[in-house]
Amino acid sequence: MGIVSIDPRDRTPIYAQLERGLRAAIAAGRLHPGEQLPTVRELAVELRVNANTVGRVYAELERAGVLETRRGVGSFVSATPAQARPPREHERRRRAFVTRLLADTAAAGFTLDEILAELDTHT
Repeated sequence: MGIVSIDPRDRTPIYAQLERGLRAAIAAGRLHPGEQLPTVRELAVELRVNANTVGRVYAELERAGVLETRRGVGSFVSATPAQARPPREHERRRRAFVTRLLADTAAAGFTLDEILAELDTHT
């Protein structure tokens, strides 16, 4: 399997799956800063998607500072794992964490005030 995969059954648009997959590969350390990516054509053939879709994603990631394209040479990872995370990913993860915390608080029989007071003792 390559650096990313596309699920044709997923209702998420292919370009969004590809962008998310490339960002995730960088964030997870499967792709490293300075590493060269397959050409647009190579990745399109590998994933069985339109080359324009791959080109669009590469261009978007270049505008976001995640990739760097060197004319006549290729596209390279230019972001660190932290920089490659999708925008608002930290916020989304924080909200999910708080939702789980609140559910666990209620399930354990604690009040929010009790949890906040306990957190205050740890800061």
